Amino acid sequence: MRSADALLGAAAARLAGAGVESARLDARLLLAHVLGVVPGSLLAGSSMAVAPEAVSRFDRLVVRREAREPLAYLTGRKGFWSHEFAVGPGVLVPRPETETLIEEAFRLFPDRQTPLRLLDLGTGSGCLLLTLLHAFPNATGTGVEQSEAAFAFARTNRAALGLDDRATLLAAAWQEPALGPFDLVVSNPPYIPVAALDGLAPELRYEPRQALDGGADGLDAYRDLATRLNAWLVPGGHVLLEIGIGQGKAVSAILAAQGLEMRGIRADLAGIPRCVVARRAG
Repeated sequence: MRSADALLGAAAARLAGAGVESARLDARLLLAHVLGVVPGSLLAGSSMAVAPEAVSRFDRLVVRREAREPLAYLTGRKGFWSHEFAVGPGVLVPRPETETLIEEAFRLFPDRQTPLRLLDLGTGSGCLLLTLLHAFPNATGTGVEQSEAAFAFARTNRAALGLDDRATLLAAAWQEPALGPFDLVVSNPPYIPVAALDGLAPELRYEPRQALDGGADGLDAYRDLATRLNAWLVPGGHVLLEIGIGQGKAVSAILAAQGLEMRGIRADLAGIPRCVVARRAG
């Protein structure tokens, strides 16, 4: 039997050698996942004995993390807002910057009892739609996702949060079904310029390209969405779109050209403009 501390030290060294910045933390999270314990129980100096079978499972996960497979894919879970979402290969991993859209939705609709009608385009794991529905108990919503793998995770997460009766999931591209009207539309569309994809963090090689590739200038999805938003929104309805670094002015111009009223651009916790806010006139 090997001690947890010895395993963590060796694993952290391997992960650091592979370029993983949070090597010690990732090693601890992986071992906690294997052992079914809280990560805090594995802080430095832990003499917990680890059985050979668990050591083998841990080593297999470390090998995958050394290859820079996302940590969330290895544990099968990712925290977003105040919830844990099931994730894995084929679905985009929820990120803290996307929580900017949740914060802005709360600002727009401070009364949590509001009976909102929500639409999430490219819902992925369902993190945006399901988080909002959980926070607004009288709301109903629709999530549209064309990836079979991502759609399966969205269904799993919908059931886990007890939202089967208020969240409709459609396995389709957002161009296909007749939708609306809705009070609020949210989306984290693909926005990375195709030429930049190969220079991203190695972990992104594992995430679905269709959720990342925004075309030559990263703006293809916004151009497509902009032509449809007026039909999806009620008069006075809002849209919240996540954007990439430096895309605020361009996305705002695309939306304004379709007659949408621009209401501002919100920054994430790092101070980076991350969420374009627009409104249908009326």
